[in-house]
Amino acid sequence: MRHLHRSSPSRKVFVFFNTLFMAALAFLCLAPVIHVVSASFSDPTRLFANTGILLYPLGFTLKGYEIIFGNDSLLNGYLNTIYYIVAGGLLSTTLTMLGAYVLSRKKVLWANKLMLFLMLPMLFGGGLIPFYLVVTALGMYDTRWAVIVPGAVQIFNVIILRTALREIPDSLEESAKMDGAGHLTIMTRIVMPLAKPTLAVIILFFAVNMWNSWFQAAIFIRTRSMFPLQLILREILVQNDASAMIKNSVDAATKADLYKPLVKYATIVATTMPVLFFYPFAQKYFVTGVMLGSLKG
Repeated sequence: MRHLHRSSPSRKVFVFFNTLFMAALAFLCLAPVIHVVSASFSDPTRLFANTGILLYPLGFTLKGYEIIFGNDSLLNGYLNTIYYIVAGGLLSTTLTMLGAYVLSRKKVLWANKLMLFLMLPMLFGGGLIPFYLVVTALGMYDTRWAVIVPGAVQIFNVIILRTALREIPDSLEESAKMDGAGHLTIMTRIVMPLAKPTLAVIILFFAVNMWNSWFQAAIFIRTRSMFPLQLILREILVQNDASAMIKNSVDAATKADLYKPLVKYATIVATTMPVLFFYPFAQKYFVTGVMLGSLKG
């Protein structure tokens, strides 16, 4: 009976249209990515005249990548963003771990009240002007600290990690204390290894957020040598200013306009691919970490 049900005409029709619908949906999701990648390898003259969606390069060329990687601003933006991710990630992970560990201990005085106090900024914000005044008053204006410090602790990440740490049996902590271990030893040698999936998710959240961040740098950073990658990308795409990259590689002004679309597509690919390659390696921790941090509070 089960075999007849699976091979019935209505079942076949459903499977056919369902497959067709999912294939169309997958194409709609992949088409923009395929178009951008194909355009980044296309001949600039044919790309400039093209008005449709590309599924393959129009005359394969690496000229776009030669232009952007031969420009110091993009490479400098890469290095700055990597610095912000590494330095900010170390600071953010350390502070988040310290805060979550303290709040996850059941005998901490006023732990619930402190947690409520920390959750208030998630609901109410002071606004951009007070934020700007605070960062400026602390002397972080036009420094790398203005990008790293203000967003170092995200309360959402603290809540996820705190919930995950509460799932660790109390017997492990009690056994460690009987052996003479202090809180720092318990946190680094017992708690952190057990919370590795959740820590990996928090690091992934921070890295992706920092990689895509540009607004904070646009407000506080004035020295171009400290611009992150996404701020360089914003100049090229939003402000339509790719002349700084093209002028050293292309001579005539009319030819420079011809190369602008190619440079834009190549820059998008160059700034997006690192995250796309990094995500699959961290994906195995993603579901486990989120589930551990969402069981119960």
